[in-house]
Amino acid sequence: MIRKYPHLCSPITIGNVTFRNRMFGAPLGGTDITHDCCVGRSSVGFYEMRAKGGAAAVTISECVVHPETDRSHMFRLDDNLPGSLASFTFTADAIRRHGAVPSIELSHGGMYAGSYILERKPGENPVKYSSSPGVTDDGFVIKELTKEQISDIVKSYGRVAGLAKRAGFEMVMIHGGHSWLINQFLSDAFNRRTDKYGGSFENRCRFMLEVTDSVRAAVGPGFPIEFRMSGAEGIAGGYGLETGIEIAKVIDGKVDLIHVSAGSHHSGFAMTHPPMFSPRGVNVKLAAEIKKHVKTPVATIGGLIDPAMMEDIIATGKADVVYMGRALLADPEIPWKIMEGREDETVKCLRCFTCMAERVQTQTRRCTLNPFIGRETEGFEIQAARNPKKVLIAGGGPGGLRAALTAAMRGHEVILCEKEARLGGILNCERDVPFKREMYDYTSVMEKLLRKEGVDIRLNTEVTKDYAEKQNADVLICAIGSTPIVPPLPGINGADVVLVNDLPERRNDVKDSVVVLGGGLAGCEAAVHFADEGKTVTVVEMRDTLAPDANVRHRPILIKKLEDSVKIELGLTGLRVEAEGLVCAKKDGSEALIPGKTVVCAVGQRPRAAEAKALCDAAPRVYYIGDCSKVQNMTAAIYQGHHAAKDI
Repeated sequence: MIRKYPHLCSPITIGNVTFRNRMFGAPLGGTDITHDCCVGRSSVGFYEMRAKGGAAAVTISECVVHPETDRSHMFRLDDNLPGSLASFTFTADAIRRHGAVPSIELSHGGMYAGSYILERKPGENPVKYSSSPGVTDDGFVIKELTKEQISDIVKSYGRVAGLAKRAGFEMVMIHGGHSWLINQFLSDAFNRRTDKYGGSFENRCRFMLEVTDSVRAAVGPGFPIEFRMSGAEGIAGGYGLETGIEIAKVIDGKVDLIHVSAGSHHSGFAMTHPPMFSPRGVNVKLAAEIKKHVKTPVATIGGLIDPAMMEDIIATGKADVVYMGRALLADPEIPWKIMEGREDETVKCLRCFTCMAERVQTQTRRCTLNPFIGRETEGFEIQAARNPKKVLIAGGGPGGLRAALTAAMRGHEVILCEKEARLGGILNCERDVPFKREMYDYTSVMEKLLRKEGVDIRLNTEVTKDYAEKQNADVLICAIGSTPIVPPLPGINGADVVLVNDLPERRNDVKDSVVVLGGGLAGCEAAVHFADEGKTVTVVEMRDTLAPDANVRHRPILIKKLEDSVKIELGLTGLRVEAEGLVCAKKDGSEALIPGKTVVCAVGQRPRAAEAKALCDAAPRVYYIGDCSKVQNMTAAIYQGHHAAKDI
C-alpha cells in the first residue's frame, strides 16, 4: 500500500534494534506505584495500551537509580527487593508482545527529589542532594554531593541499566534534562563546584559522560541508549540553545538517540509540557537546530499530534523520531490510525493537564477523553453485551457521546437524541477559541465514530417522557446537561451582554473592550481568548481567587496568561449593567464602574434537574450522567457516560 505519511510510518534502526515506525511513546509515570516502588498491575496495562496502539517504543518513567540520595516515590528497579525485577519483567513483556520496543527512563531528581515523600518531624530538616549546596524554595537543605557519592551514583546508573536489560527492556533513556541531577551538573544556574565536576564546560559535562559510560558498560555495544536533554533551559542563569548544541556534540556518538526536550523545573510545565496556549510543535526548533550539528539520530517532543506536521518533521530532516506523551493517553491508537489511513478518527489530546493533575492529587492517572486510563485492571477492551438492549440517550454533549459510543460498541441498539441542530452540547462554546479547538473537534470525531458503529442520531429532537415511552427503550441515559446562570441584575438582558454559552453565535457582538463577569475557569479562558484577539479585557470576580475550578497543573499557566494580558478585579460583586460597563460593589460597600462596551456573563451553570427528574420513569432503567445531576467537568461526564453504558 502507499502510505499517506511514508516518512513517519517508515521503520528506523537505532543501535541494533529496529523500530516499526517513527512514533514513540514518551516517558510517562505509571498509574499506580506500589509502596516499595514496584510497577503496579494498573501500570502494566497503562504501558501495554500504548504498545497495542502501534507506538514503536513505549518508555517507562521515571526509574530512580539511587534511592539513598533521591527519595522520590517513583519506580525503583532493585534485584534485592522481592518482586521488583518481576514487576519490570512483566511490564517489558507486556510492551514487547504487541511489537513495540520497551524502554525505561533512568532518573535522579537531585535537588528536586520528591519533597512529598520526605517526612519532616518537628525540628528536623531533611536534606536533598545536588551538584552544589543551597536551599530549595520549600525550605529543604541542599547538600553538595561528595565525589564518593557521585561515584556511587554513576555505578548505580550502570547497575540499574543492566537490570533493565535483564528484565527484557531493549532500550534505556538517561534523563539529562528538565533540571534533574545530570542537568544540575550541566547548568551554570545550579553548578557552582570548583572541583573537576564544576567550573569549565568540560568539567560540567563530566558527570554526564561518566553516567553514559557506566550505562554503556552495563548494557554492551549495540544496545540502544537514549539521552534526554533540554535543548534550552529557559531560566535566568541557565543555558540557551547554543550551549544545548555543545552538550549534544559532547554526547554525540556515545549514545544512539539524542532526545531533545525543553525547559526546566523552574521554567515550569508551560515549557516542558506545552499547554493549550502554545502552538503544537513549539519546541521542534530546538531539535532541528541540534540535528544540524550531530551524527546521532535526534528525537523531538512537545504537543505533537498532527500527522502532517510530524511527517514534515521527519521528511525535512528536523528530527528522526517524534515522541508523543499526552496525545497517546487521549488516544493510544494514533500510530495505527495514521499507519492505516484513519487519522481522521483520532481523538485529539486537549492539553488540559487532567492527566498531570491527577498524579499530584490522587497519585494515579486519568485522562479527560479516555475513560480507560488509570483503570486498566478492568480491561481495555469493550466487551460485547450478552443480551443486547435498546438504549435511548438524551443529550449529545460529551457524556452522551461517550455513552452512545460505548453502548454501540457493546452491540446495543442505540438512539442518540439532541434537542439542538448539532451535537456537542456545551462543547460548541469552544468553536471559535483557537486554544480550545480540540475540545470542539471532539464532537466531530465522535460523530464519525458513532455513525461508523450504526448509532441512530436524531438532531432537533428533545427527549420528553412521552417521547421516551414511545421509543419503548430498555434503558434511558439522561445526559441533558445544564443551563447558564443569569444573575438578576438590572441591564443583564441588554444587547451589550453576552452569555458565555452564546459566544459562538454572538462573537461579532463582542466589542473591543470587554468585562467578563465571573472568574471561574470558563470566564478566565474566555478572557484569555479576547485578550489574544487584541481586546481590552477585565475579569471581575467576587471571590479572592481566580479559576479555583481549574486543575492544579493548568491553573498556574492560566493565571500567568491572565496576569500578562488581562486586568483582574477581585472581591467585587456585580450590581448592574450600564452603557459604560459593569457597576460593582466593593467589600466596603462603595461602588465602582468597570468600563467595557461588552459584558460577558460567565458566573456558572445550573443542572437541568427538573427536566431530568421528569424522565425518571421514562424507561425501566434510567441513568443520570454529567451536568444534569450535578455541574461537573468534562472528565466526569465522559467517565459516567462510559460506565453507564458498560453497566447495561
